Amino acid sequence: MSVTLKLYNTLTREKAEFSPIDPQNVRVYVCGPTVYDYAHIGNARPAIVFDVLFRLLRHVYGENHVTYARNITDVDDKINARALRDHPGLPLNEAIRAVTERTETQYHEDVAALGCLMPTVEPRATDNISQMIEIIEELIARGHAYVAAGEVLFDTKSMRDYGQLSKRPLDEQQAGARVAVDAHKKNPGDFVLWKLSSHNEPGWESPWGRGRPGWHIECSAMSQRYLGEVFDIHGGGLDLIFPHHENEIAQSRCAHGTQVMANVWMHNGFVQVEGRKMSKSEGNFITIYDLLHSETFGGRKWPGEVLRLAMLMTHYRQPIDFTVEKLLEARRALAKFATWAFAADERGFTPDYNPRAPHPDVLDALADDLNTPQAVRSLHEQVTILSNRERQKEPSHHQRLAEFRQSLRLLGLKVEADEVDEAVAAEIDQRVKARLELIKAKNFAEADKIRDTLSAEGIQLKDGKDPATGERVTKWEVKR
Repeated sequence: MSVTLKLYNTLTREKAEFSPIDPQNVRVYVCGPTVYDYAHIGNARPAIVFDVLFRLLRHVYGENHVTYARNITDVDDKINARALRDHPGLPLNEAIRAVTERTETQYHEDVAALGCLMPTVEPRATDNISQMIEIIEELIARGHAYVAAGEVLFDTKSMRDYGQLSKRPLDEQQAGARVAVDAHKKNPGDFVLWKLSSHNEPGWESPWGRGRPGWHIECSAMSQRYLGEVFDIHGGGLDLIFPHHENEIAQSRCAHGTQVMANVWMHNGFVQVEGRKMSKSEGNFITIYDLLHSETFGGRKWPGEVLRLAMLMTHYRQPIDFTVEKLLEARRALAKFATWAFAADERGFTPDYNPRAPHPDVLDALADDLNTPQAVRSLHEQVTILSNRERQKEPSHHQRLAEFRQSLRLLGLKVEADEVDEAVAAEIDQRVKARLELIKAKNFAEADKIRDTLSAEGIQLKDGKDPATGERVTKWEVKR
C-alpha cells in the first residue's frame, strides 16, 4: 500500500507532502534531555510524539531505512549546579558523572514505560566536543564568529537571513544561551559558541583556552556527525524554536555553506497541568517517575500506556491540558481496546500478526501530519464494528482483528493481557456500579445509556437478584 505523508513545517508554516532526501535512509534529529533532573510530563510529550513519527517512518520506508538521533545533553551549567548541590564532597568531574548517569538511566526507564522505542543513535554532548570545536573553527574562518574576552560568539549580523524559523526581527532577539554572556558582544543577539571555564567548572582544551561549548553548538555538531550537513526532519518542543533551533540553523548553515539544515522542522505544543502552566512555584511540577510510581496526581499511579494515550488524544501541534479526567478517559479507552486486543477469532484461532497491516483509517490519519486524535477515533470505530455480532460472522472479521492489533502497535500502545485484565475489570465494575445507582434513583434513561455503551464495547450485562438479600445485582461478560 502506497502512503503519502504530509507534515507541517514550522520553517514554511505550511503542511506539505514529505519527500525524503534518500528513501533508503530517512534521517530525523530530535533534541533530547538535559540530564540534570528527572524528566517532567512536558518532556514526555516530544518523546511520545517523535516516537510515533519514528514508528510511522519505519512502517512506510522500512525498519532499517530510518535513522533517528536523539541526543543527551550532559554538559550544561544546570548540571554543574546540581552536581555541586548533590555531591559536594566529590571532585567536580565525578559529581557531574554521578548526576548525569543517574538521571540518564531514569530517563530511559521513564520513556520506555511510555512505550517509546530507543532511537537509532543517542549521542552524548561530551563525546562530541572535537566536532563542536571543528565547527566553531570553520565559523571563524568564514567570518561568522569572533573571539572576545576569551570567548567565541556567533555574529548574527553576518547571516543575511538569520531568524527565518522564528520569524523574529533581529533587533528583537536576545542571546538566549544557557551559559552566562558578558557585555562584549558586537550585537545584542550574538550568542556563545565557546565559553571559558574556571577551575571549578568542567572544561576541554581548545584553540581559545580551556572551556566548554554553548548549548546550541552541541546539536549542530551531533546532528552533522550522525545525519549529515543536511537531513530530513528536526523536531522538538515549541519552546525550542527560539533561540535554540534558530541558532542551530545559523551555525550549521554558515559552517557548511548550505541553504537549510533540515528540510522539515516539527514542533509539539506546550503542556499545562489542570489548566495552569506547570512550574515548581505553582506546586504542579510533575515528573514522569511520579506519575508512574506514586499517587501524587489524582490519588493513583498511572500506567505508562495510559499516559501515552492521553497525550495522543490531542494533536501534537496543539497545547494540551494534562488533567486527571483526561487520564481517566484514556484509561477507559484502553480498557475498551484491550477487550479486543486479545480477542480470539470466533472460529477458534488467533489471527496472524501482520506488521504491515494496520487499519487503513489509522494509517491515513497518521500520514496526515500525525493526526493521532483521528487515529484514536478510528480505534473506537473499529471496536464498534468488532462488537457487532452480525459482523463477527463475516470472513473479514479475522482481518479486522489483525488490523486492530497492528493499529495499536503502530501507535505504540502496548497492551499486555496480564497488565490490563485487572484494569479492564475495575473499569467495567465501576460503570456497572454507577448503572445500578442510577436504577435505584429511577434514572432509567441514564442507566440505559451506560448499558448501551458497554454493549457497544462488547460487554454484555446480566441482571439478577442476590438470593440472600433480594437486591438487584449485575454480572457482566465479554462478548467475543
